[in-house]
Amino acid sequence: QVQLVESGGGLVQPGGSLRLSCAASRSIFSIYAMGWYRQAPGKQRELVAAITKGGSTNYADSVKGRFTISRDNAKNTVYLQMNSLKPEDTAVYYCNADLVPAPITIATPGNYWGQGTQVTVSS
Repeated sequence: QVQLVESGGGLVQPGGSLRLSCAASRSIFSIYAMGWYRQAPGKQRELVAAITKGGSTNYADSVKGRFTISRDNAKNTVYLQMNSLKPEDTAVYYCNADLVPAPITIATPGNYWGQGTQVTVSS
């Protein structure tokens, strides 16, 4: 079973920066779209940023200009660079990916989630 493993969360002061990483736990045949979602207490999970295999990106309006999503296809890893963090960015951040594990048993990509990493922005 493929797992997406996130790292890089923590406590940061307003205006600070964090970099989240997410990597697959086993061999992958192919990864397609990858993204980061977040869920704050009492709120629904929301898309923060997404990136296609070709590198096209889209962002939630609330993070445009502050967050940057990127990926390393050779390492099956996606990153989220978060700058100018605000208290309202506090949430559990989840990695998500459409991928086909190796060896191939089913060619259709499955959708996978990471376990989440806590980001807290507070002074």
